[in-house]
Amino acid sequence: MVLRVASFNANSIRTRLDIVIQWLKRHKPAILCIQETKVRDFEFPESSFNEIGYHVIFKGQKSYNGVAIVSIEEPKSIIKGLEGTDDEDARFISAIYSGITIINTYVPQGYSIDSSKYQYKLQWFKKFRTFLERYLSPSSPIIWVGDLNVAPEAIDVHDPKGLLGHVCFNPEVQQALKEVKEWGFIDVFRKHHPGVPNKYTFFDYRVRNAVQREIGWRVDHILATKLIAEKSVDAYIDLKPRLQERPSDHTFVVAEFRI
Repeated sequence: MVLRVASFNANSIRTRLDIVIQWLKRHKPAILCIQETKVRDFEFPESSFNEIGYHVIFKGQKSYNGVAIVSIEEPKSIIKGLEGTDDEDARFISAIYSGITIINTYVPQGYSIDSSKYQYKLQWFKKFRTFLERYLSPSSPIIWVGDLNVAPEAIDVHDPKGLLGHVCFNPEVQQALKEVKEWGFIDVFRKHHPGVPNKYTFFDYRVRNAVQREIGWRVDHILATKLIAEKSVDAYIDLKPRLQERPSDHTFVVAEFRI
């Protein structure tokens, strides 16, 4: 059995609903994690997912943030909100599917290096690591996905010299991500594409023909503990949705596991 898991920052689920529903119908993933849903829970378009055979759980807020997990299987042991953070800041949701813990996160962007929002971002990673240490084990099957707002390496941005120092691309924030990964996560995409440049998931709206010109960032990730990462058979980025009418500025990243 192949378990297909995907992640997508929708930048408003209601605006991008047709793109998401059509992608689900075409690719039929077992699980799709969505970030930046930007909708309050009572306004989430849950019925659109139910109509095509998917369950969906979500934690949202008005206009900002928001996370959701779409799945064929009904979720168990649902957690909404990361312990130790503002519960209204809708950035964390997790559940268990067939014994595998799926964690979907929308990590704070950070705004600017001298901003309190950047410090909050660094602290968010620390609190996430504390959560992992307190409640989970790296020997368990866990898949962590989402918009992590970090490009880990120089090959993960189109202009590493010019962008160095950005809140999503600097040694401090890369170290913050690394410390979480050292708890027990493997970058599944890089397992299958080691050292390969120009593999991006985010393309700024302000840059004309950014996808075609390969002017992007890899900030959306799928990571897994060793037990499940060893079962991964493929990982890829689907650029087609970014080229559709009224797209998100992000696109889908996908990983497949032979379970």
